Amino acid sequence: MRLDVAAIKHACGNSSIGCFRHLCGAELDHFREVAKTDGPLTVACTYQQSLFAEEAGERSAPIAFVNIRETAGWSSEGAQAGPKMAALLAASLVQAPDYPLVTLASDGVILIYGRDEAAIEAGRLLSDHLDVTVMLTKPGEITPPAATPFPIVKGTIRSASGHFGAFELTIDDYARPRPSSRDHYVFDNPRSGTTSRCDIVLDLSGDRPLFPAHDLRDGYLRADPRDPSALLRVVLNARDLVGRFDKPKYIEFTPDLCAHSRSNLIGCHRCLDLCPTSAITPAGNHVAISAEICAGCGQCAAACPTGAASYALPPADTQLQTIRAMLLAYHQAGGSNPVLLLHEGHHGTPLIDALARHGDGLPAQVIPLAVNEATQIGLEAIIGAFAYGASAFRILLRAKPRHDVTGLIQTIGMAETILAGLGFEGRRVTTIETDDPDALLDQLKGIGQLAAVETPATFKTVGKRRDLLRFALGELHRLAPRPVDVIALPQGAPIGAVSVDTEGCTLCLSCVSACPTGALRDDPERPVLKFVEDACVQCGLCQSTCPEKVITLKPQVDFRAGRAPAIVIKEEEPALCIRCGTPFGVKSTIDRIAAKLEDRHWMYPAGDKRLDVIRMCADCRVTVMSEQQFDPFAGLPERAPPRTAEDYLPRSENKT
Repeated sequence: MRLDVAAIKHACGNSSIGCFRHLCGAELDHFREVAKTDGPLTVACTYQQSLFAEEAGERSAPIAFVNIRETAGWSSEGAQAGPKMAALLAASLVQAPDYPLVTLASDGVILIYGRDEAAIEAGRLLSDHLDVTVMLTKPGEITPPAATPFPIVKGTIRSASGHFGAFELTIDDYARPRPSSRDHYVFDNPRSGTTSRCDIVLDLSGDRPLFPAHDLRDGYLRADPRDPSALLRVVLNARDLVGRFDKPKYIEFTPDLCAHSRSNLIGCHRCLDLCPTSAITPAGNHVAISAEICAGCGQCAAACPTGAASYALPPADTQLQTIRAMLLAYHQAGGSNPVLLLHEGHHGTPLIDALARHGDGLPAQVIPLAVNEATQIGLEAIIGAFAYGASAFRILLRAKPRHDVTGLIQTIGMAETILAGLGFEGRRVTTIETDDPDALLDQLKGIGQLAAVETPATFKTVGKRRDLLRFALGELHRLAPRPVDVIALPQGAPIGAVSVDTEGCTLCLSCVSACPTGALRDDPERPVLKFVEDACVQCGLCQSTCPEKVITLKPQVDFRAGRAPAIVIKEEEPALCIRCGTPFGVKSTIDRIAAKLEDRHWMYPAGDKRLDVIRMCADCRVTVMSEQQFDPFAGLPERAPPRTAEDYLPRSENKT
């Protein structure tokens, strides 16, 4: 392949660039010498990564390995791929922080759930390795073996919960077989509601899966009992599930930031709607995320408007920093109109390799970027990419995704709306759903020539996801072909305003108490409702809390919001205490209450001075009521004595 060393040096001017023809062979001594030096080192070869790592030995700084052959050089447009190579090398210098781990422990207790002899045979294969129990649901005429080293019972799983190492199953129609079973199993009387706990579940029932997104539930194995090869694969997988296993803790969660609920009223529920594995559950004012169940799709973090849920592989700021490094290096190396192709490494890399080895390879302007999960991509990454000079953004998905991608589709919809509103023409953001490398290439070639911004932004990726989105939107608006002030967004967007019917608003300020971000504000000196759009996350708590039901959400992006002061939604004259003059409420509300009570309630007869206490502050009200020895029951007709239990008993029992 041709190496455009000049383009690479131009983009990586702060680095020392060495070019070789056979670094892993005749020129290996050059690598050994460089490996002895301190500082970051990048090797643009993954084919001989193990050799280079062995030759480097113990080194203070890590070595980054980058594939520029299958992703850039091996292409019919390889001669023009210098800027792309520079982008790939620049991305390798961005170091992702370490992520926490969660440990799952298994003692090898497995429940094999099936219908016939296939489940018993799986138990035989695993009995020397695991603690096996076979449960048959609605078994037919099954001949009992002469001896079994593991229990065989009957039952139907009503519900299942838990995770690898701690599954809990509720079982109906549970029964043990009678020892006298001869030509077929005869079971004892069944009972329902039995609870069973195990570390592993092997489902050979052929029924619906016990868990949503079952492929992503660690420790839950499933196969078609009529497929011997599939059965053997899951048996081999189950055999090794004993011991302690570490998995990434994909989501960092800060409960105090969560806007799920206040006072038992539901606000934001985006993560609950999107989680494919049901790892997220309500937990009072916030939600709870089970790290043991979470499969790392990242849709909760991408949709979370407050940043309570954040992705760890890598964090949003590191992800955007990588995109920034790639695109800035690409432009500095002389490239134009780059297309960013995000893909999951275990799916996209084989397709890219196949194109490089057996086809035309990737086009020169297409820059691939592997991520852990395509669904982890948030709006800030897409908007930031266009601000940094991308002309198009493509996300590669499987032809049949392993789980629902609704969150990603919603993110793409918001991005497309914003880009179209700012004058970016054409299909800028979309998915490519295929397992065929040729189909992938056809769609990439069909993008055409889309223009990027003339002068890419260079802002640093500092802050949480919402801060990054704010910076990206501001920079993209500044560079847009046709900037506008306000763009309406689809429902569910994490930014926007609220609309208040001021005629129905009583300034009770319940919405202010419920707002988790301070977007709705009051004033301790006077009855007023203020709103700061830049702080609004569209959680809906104000809408749920409002007793008058006069608040509606208005998803939009207002590019002036970051510089705008708090706006006054409604303001009224305060009610002043008639005794001390202290403001204590809304005058119109106090007048309305007094008018309703006067001569309409036995406590406040017409012309009585008692009504004056309604127009007093809390302190004066207590003082006056005490001085006047106010008795709320004075003047009432004498009431009958309270009833007791004896009044309700029959007379005969009463006498007894």
